[in-house]
Amino acid sequence: MRILITGGTGFIGQQLARRLLDLHSLALEGQAPQAIERIVLFDAFAGDELPDDARIERVTGDIADPRVVASIVDGVDLVWHLAAVVSSAAEADFDLGMQVNLHGLLNLLETLRKQGSRPRFVYASGFAVFGGTLPEVVNDDTALTPQSSYGMQKAVGELLVADYARKGFIDGRVLRLPTVAVRPGKPNKAASTFFSSIIREPLNGEPAVCPVRPDTQVYLTSPRRIVEAMLRGMTLSPETLGNQRIIPLPGISTTVADMVAALQRVAGPDVTRLIRWEPDATIQRIVESWPSRVEARRASALGFTADADFDAIVRAHIEDTRLTL
Repeated sequence: MRILITGGTGFIGQQLARRLLDLHSLALEGQAPQAIERIVLFDAFAGDELPDDARIERVTGDIADPRVVASIVDGVDLVWHLAAVVSSAAEADFDLGMQVNLHGLLNLLETLRKQGSRPRFVYASGFAVFGGTLPEVVNDDTALTPQSSYGMQKAVGELLVADYARKGFIDGRVLRLPTVAVRPGKPNKAASTFFSSIIREPLNGEPAVCPVRPDTQVYLTSPRRIVEAMLRGMTLSPETLGNQRIIPLPGISTTVADMVAALQRVAGPDVTRLIRWEPDATIQRIVESWPSRVEARRASALGFTADADFDAIVRAHIEDTRLTL
């Protein structure tokens, strides 16, 4: 089994790759397990702390370059497409966001279509496909209303993957991800990056800035749940999925104040004192445009699960990063 992970040097790509290496084989629903022979990690950046394993192949390049993409998809069986310019960066640089998030995806899909092997394909979308005036609870049938360039690009990407699957060019499935916290590593340019930094940095004894009000609501999931969802989304059979290939994932609804309270319960008040509240109207506007309550019935019926609460997410981050409090 040959696997391609675009955005492979990002934190989700790395964690997914490590999990696949540990599994050694993967059983698609209704099929016998197949050995994982090769995992191509493709990204615009070389990355660091990547798995040191002979089954890993690292390729650096531009996802929108047809020649580069053609060189990495030959004989591929499974594709996880995680490569993306994140929300604030896509909003600040429209051309870059379009090149990577839209033209890069279309280039990958067209290359696979011309190759004709019809691999399984998981596309990572997000709830930024919604915005503006929303119902109190977003569900599987809520119409897409993106209010950012990033959200628009992800919404178009969802429809592209669904239609390429309908036409039989790929066996595609779309996972609509909640905001992921706590992300390891360093802050990035995503509007949501502070959701991780206000937990991660104080746990490391470092100050962190929260740019939104304490009562700001958010819909979250953990890195552990995302890796599980990536695997489940790939292994589900076409018969189980049917014609509807877009799956909004379950998560937990909470507020920033409750996140900080959970951090204090787990790690103590000295840690939360490292958080400074410095309002940023732009970040507040972007975050408030996202859904904060989601009813993911179809995903739950398909076996996708949410975290118990934010306390569990903080504890999982401490365990996974081997922090000593």
